[in-house]
Amino acid sequence: MVAGKLPNEEKLLRGIIRLNAKVYGLVFGIVLGLIIFIGTNWLLIKGGPMTPDGRHVVGPHLQFLNQFFIGYRVSFLGSIIGFLYGFALGTLCGSTIGWIYNKMVDLKTK
Repeated sequence: MVAGKLPNEEKLLRGIIRLNAKVYGLVFGIVLGLIIFIGTNWLLIKGGPMTPDGRHVVGPHLQFLNQFFIGYRVSFLGSIIGFLYGFALGTLCGSTIGWIYNKMVDLKTK
């Protein structure tokens, strides 16, 4: 038991710490997903240079994400797929950061 804390208060504190890891994951997931979604759609609206055969080259650097996110393309459907992959990756990273933070807090409170 932490000095000066009742068992119920300690349970509440541990519950809030666990919730923080989930909140970090949710926020990081939404932010990363939105960055990919908005970035892809921004490039689609902006357009790109025209090739000699009459095609527009849109987002050649962002197209590289298809090497990591299967099914991603610089298109509206690709932006939705990118949002889902970004949300999953951001949730994983945010939860990991929250978990590490919580472990550091636990070490300091002992």
